Amino acid sequence: MKLLNKVALITGASRGLGKSLAIRFANEGAMVCLCARNIDHLRLVSLEILSNNGRSYFEQTDVSDERQVRDFVENSYKNFGKFDILVNNASILGSRASFIDHSFTEWEKVLSVNLTGAFLITKYALQYFNPNGSIINVTSSVGRFGKSNWGAYGVSKFGIEGFTQALAEELRSKNIRANAVNPGAIRTDMRHHAYPDEAVSTVKKPDDVTDIFVALASSDSKSITGKSFDAQTFKGIL
Repeated sequence: MKLLNKVALITGASRGLGKSLAIRFANEGAMVCLCARNIDHLRLVSLEILSNNGRSYFEQTDVSDERQVRDFVENSYKNFGKFDILVNNASILGSRASFIDHSFTEWEKVLSVNLTGAFLITKYALQYFNPNGSIINVTSSVGRFGKSNWGAYGVSKFGIEGFTQALAEELRSKNIRANAVNPGAIRTDMRHHAYPDEAVSTVKKPDDVTDIFVALASSDSKSITGKSFDAQTFKGIL
């Protein structure tokens, strides 16, 4: 077990990649603290973890709401103690539209969840972080190379890349590392909304891309920070 007795916070953990990471981390021995907006889905994830003798805490949380974020972090700390891992996974897609057609309301909402949400969780979680901790931010290929009609989502992921690099430098002296991971094309509701005509059978499952997250969360990556990885090309050597 690579994450035995580690405490991990995972946002957007009710389905898709977040759910897969929650279950995988628990199977690797971590105590997982999960948040998302859908409490019923979170409960099912937690029950699956408990059925395999794992340990979890979950709380309905909108990561763009500072009070809710603060409460989730503090309650997680009360349940399991100091944190070793944070995965900033929560995000929403918004419209696949040109900037001229993008509504201001939606622009603000996507950035508040995808980018401000990562900032808020990180800000409050760092108060309770152990040395040698690991922060993993979920990014995207459209956050590295600008593509048309990805609107606020693409911009938010560019922000996540920059946030990761700045965070890594800021935390280097505290021996806490920060890296980003692009999961690539995986079978999620968000992917389906972005590419409704795509054949699902051609796309990997979220479970297929969790190895890189375990490696970055564990002592295997203790000297790696400020980097951005592609989950689907990960070969087990960092």
